[in-house]
Amino acid sequence: MPPPPPPAGHGFHPAQRLLDLANAVRRDPRVPRDDLARLLAAHGETPADLAPAAFTDADAEALRGAARRMTAVLTEPDADRAAAALNDVFAECGALPRLSRHGDHPWHLHADRGDDAGWADWFLASGALALAQILTEYGQPPWGECAAPDCTVLYLGTGPGSARRYCSTACASRTRVAAHRRRRRTQQTQQAQQAGQTELPERTTP
Repeated sequence: MPPPPPPAGHGFHPAQRLLDLANAVRRDPRVPRDDLARLLAAHGETPADLAPAAFTDADAEALRGAARRMTAVLTEPDADRAAAALNDVFAECGALPRLSRHGDHPWHLHADRGDDAGWADWFLASGALALAQILTEYGQPPWGECAAPDCTVLYLGTGPGSARRYCSTACASRTRVAAHRRRRRTQQTQQAQQAGQTELPERTTP
């Protein structure tokens, strides 16, 4: 099944583009080139840039690999390990932006301009830069894998409110309802056991 298009008006939002491509590859590790092209077009890439001669099957395969690589960052909850992973991406894809921490300062971005070298490197550099900016703003990774059982969708919790643990309100509600039902069953079982323990044995008639 093709990946669902992002909401209208996305434009160039590299963090959301990263998330959408990573989730598409998670749903289907062999997601076809044409589906990737449609997703990239929904994020503002031009038809000329996505023509078969410009965005080839080899480019699509490299992009799928880059999405899998960035998924490792999107599932990393620790700030120091996430920063180290992003620095590794910057170095490996030839980008010069880097995260730095010195003195009493938190992680912050040092960036220079570098040249892109293909779709995968562009995706890695732009995605890593977007996550680096988010990490420096929030201090901790506000991203992750949905905490609902049997859901592996990645989320980006940069909106207002408390920290997110779920990809959607549907997953959050389903998990809360299931937890409530488990507590109810446990309470009912405990009450039944307690009632059985306090019940007096019947007296036999001589």
